[in-house]
Amino acid sequence: MQIQLIENKSELGAGTRGASLGIDALRIASLNKGSDYFLKNKIVTLKHNNELLFDSVKLATAKRIKGITKVYKRVCNQVEETLSEGKFPLILAADHSSAGGTIAGIKKKYPTKRLGAIWIDAHADLHSPYTSPTGNVHGMPLATAIAFDNKECQVKEPSKEAIEHWNELKEMGGISPKVKTEDIVFFGVRDTEFPENELIRREGIKNFTVAETREKGIKAACKAALEILKNCDLIYISFDVDSMDCDLVSMGTGTPVPNGYTPEEANSIIQHLIQSDKLVCFEMVEINPTLDNKQNLMAETAFDILVNTTNTLEQKLS
Repeated sequence: MQIQLIENKSELGAGTRGASLGIDALRIASLNKGSDYFLKNKIVTLKHNNELLFDSVKLATAKRIKGITKVYKRVCNQVEETLSEGKFPLILAADHSSAGGTIAGIKKKYPTKRLGAIWIDAHADLHSPYTSPTGNVHGMPLATAIAFDNKECQVKEPSKEAIEHWNELKEMGGISPKVKTEDIVFFGVRDTEFPENELIRREGIKNFTVAETREKGIKAACKAALEILKNCDLIYISFDVDSMDCDLVSMGTGTPVPNGYTPEEANSIIQHLIQSDKLVCFEMVEINPTLDNKQNLMAETAFDILVNTTNTLEQKLS
């Protein structure tokens, strides 16, 4: 099976600017390391609507969600098409909001398959327009996948238009929900708000904290994660670079959080998890070189992980 790189530069869902430059920062890292990665691996580049960033925000509880709906559709269709061609989608995305479109594309291709999601991230991304303190949609992609409004913890009153677009995201690909809460596993989540904490508690979603991962050992933690998803037919892995410790790496991501994984730990977690025969898609998100306080270190670190991931996948899929 061939790996297909998919480039998605949409940063409409982020609260800070610059994530659209993350993939180019990976290219710079590749050049600086003398790598031919982007020569060997051809990329499908998706259209974005980042020009909408210059417009005023009209829906405060779900900022730029109308444009994000278009992004979701493109990502959904491209992922479905890639899988239909018998290729493995490896997605390089700007902000995390479009991951809901990725999940929609997988389910569109495999509507009867049970899909598990492994979220390697500092954040749970389980907010909705009813609960988000910022209205930034990059904090909502998993909630679109499980189709949870979490009105039990409602703190905002979205407009009718915001709700209409929100429902469109939840129903993207014609299936809702796409993932059961019992089929989500977190790694490294440590920056959440009360509505997300309550949802995680209520639904019993497993989070392998940084401390627990270290205590168990990475191999054992990954084995336990895959055991949780044993009833799933397919697995999708989403890797947000903010799962790594911003003090050890850099601030080069939209929402940096300290006390995360080392780059070596993040790489090892991914290397163990992608060995699963159920893996159907891998995504890397949220590199923002405009926020990097150590030149291009975040992208350079992420690039090393990307190369290792690609090499392992190529060996496994050949």
